[in-house]
Amino acid sequence: MTETASTDTTQLDTEELDTEELDTEELDTEELGTASLGTDSLASTGSGSTDSEPDADDERGSIGAGLLVQEGDIAADYLERLLDIVDYDGDIDLDVENGRAMVAIVGSDLQPLIGQAGATLDALQELTRLAVQQQTGVRSRLMLDVSGHRKARREELSELAGQTAAKVLSSGEPVRLNAMNPFERKVVHDVISATDGVASESEGEEPNRRVVVLRA
Repeated sequence: MTETASTDTTQLDTEELDTEELDTEELDTEELGTASLGTDSLASTGSGSTDSEPDADDERGSIGAGLLVQEGDIAADYLERLLDIVDYDGDIDLDVENGRAMVAIVGSDLQPLIGQAGATLDALQELTRLAVQQQTGVRSRLMLDVSGHRKARREELSELAGQTAAKVLSSGEPVRLNAMNPFERKVVHDVISATDGVASESEGEEPNRRVVVLRA
């Protein structure tokens, strides 16, 4: 199921938001979060969860499709307000996939919402999850994408994981990949788990946590 919502952005008073700052490579995600959620809300809902790796806890158990649709709707409302604040044009696509609400902002000139190596996108995803949790009372694991960034990154990492698995099978030696965020590590783990003869594990601490691929 896919739903598309269009947003008509409006220009706000420059005292509320310095639009000149939005022309830079990354957005001030703290400003964006407090503008819509409020600092009390951020404090009460915690720091938010990262994308699950295979050994991560899923505190929510089985989530019904109805709640996932509701998560998407809440996220869309939150992101529409955010797009209004930053005066960006974008459509919001909603879907449910693999037990998660999938939310995508589609448009042009949205690189500031992605940031360097997807750092702003990761922060924006956490703010959106907090906004959803605030209304549902349930921890959210929704996935947010902007202009297909995560989709392209998933394809790139899937190819890397396949090449790494072949290298490990050929040499017999483990290979340590560069540090990745939880979403990226999970993509690699998924590919490796579907490949005979190899296994993967994560080592290190954030933000330097990485995947190690080795013989099974």
